[in-house]
Amino acid sequence: MAISIGQNAPDFTLFDTDKNEVSLSSFKGRNVVLVFFPLAFTSVCTVELCGLRDNISSYAALNADILGVSVDSLFSLAKFKEEQNINFPLLSDFNKDASTAYETIYETFAFGMKGVSKRSAFVIDKEGIVRYSEVLEDAGKIPDFDAIQAVLNTLA
Repeated sequence: MAISIGQNAPDFTLFDTDKNEVSLSSFKGRNVVLVFFPLAFTSVCTVELCGLRDNISSYAALNADILGVSVDSLFSLAKFKEEQNINFPLLSDFNKDASTAYETIYETFAFGMKGVSKRSAFVIDKEGIVRYSEVLEDAGKIPDFDAIQAVLNTLA
């Protein structure tokens, strides 16, 4: 069953690029924009995450933190974060637990890769409730960040 607006967001604990465990539940009291992306160093993922990077102040003004999640290793994500000057946490879902919990995982992706995160975005409010959910089947598309900001405006 897909993640629905109004349901409790599935909690997870993943490692960030500094090798720290990060749990979604630790953000209670703040809004979270949770984005899953297929693979670091790919063109669309770079555009998406750099767009978030460049607009981070508008998310901060809405009391929202951004978390980026992919199945890349934390080492790959650390290099990607460094090269692109990403200014929010990137979390490694190498074991695919969060991607599976959010039902945002390709059975088979490009070049026969299995278990890659689908490009998707969720807004989770201060109480841990999902307020926006968008899972894209086409990895070449980017989530509707105007709609995400509109939802955040109702939560501020």
